[in-house]
Amino acid sequence: MSIAANISAIKDELKNTGVQLIAVSKTKPVESITEAYEAGQRIFGENMVQELVEKAEKLPKDIEWHLIGHLQTNKVKYIAPFISMIHSVDSIKLLQEINKQALKNNRVIDCLLQIYIADEDTKYGMDFAETIELLRSDEFKALKNIRIRGVMGIATLTENPRMIRDEFHELKTFHSGLKETFFRKDPGFDQVSMGMSGDYKIAVEQGSTMVRLGSTLFGNRTKKN
Repeated sequence: MSIAANISAIKDELKNTGVQLIAVSKTKPVESITEAYEAGQRIFGENMVQELVEKAEKLPKDIEWHLIGHLQTNKVKYIAPFISMIHSVDSIKLLQEINKQALKNNRVIDCLLQIYIADEDTKYGMDFAETIELLRSDEFKALKNIRIRGVMGIATLTENPRMIRDEFHELKTFHSGLKETFFRKDPGFDQVSMGMSGDYKIAVEQGSTMVRLGSTLFGNRTKKN
């Protein structure tokens, strides 16, 4: 099927769920993103800052760009003027830099806290205790140009649906606990970004509010030379 047909099919599937579709366009050419845009898609997710900046310059300005990959502090300045949401916040140091660059651009930048939920080695994401420590810190309370909108997590790459379901359930439950403890009066703390092409159906079932789909929409990834 075409990209447009894939987007239509997924949006029909997500209809009435309240789940937002983020089209993961990393490694995809501008032409493919344009096809998705013309099919009505407006939210796109990228992993690499340089690729994101290059595409944002070439594509329509009403696109909402989400940074979903690991973000180094020295790269924040390049996306701060226009980024809609950063999904991969995994330290107070990174939050402080986002806040600094948001202030320079007279913006408040929406962020998600990346939580480590997978049963496999990964470099990124905070555990539950680290997340709570961050939210309790005076350093966090001093930040006025970021807005924490929720959490993001990546499940274990496995064929075991029960394991994936348990990990997503754990993340959703943790989000609810954070909401009750730290964000009870903040209606904007309402996002749980979980679910990719291989496991998004389970994620939706477990309470995801955003799914990040690449190959389901665009086909298998193409590598750049």
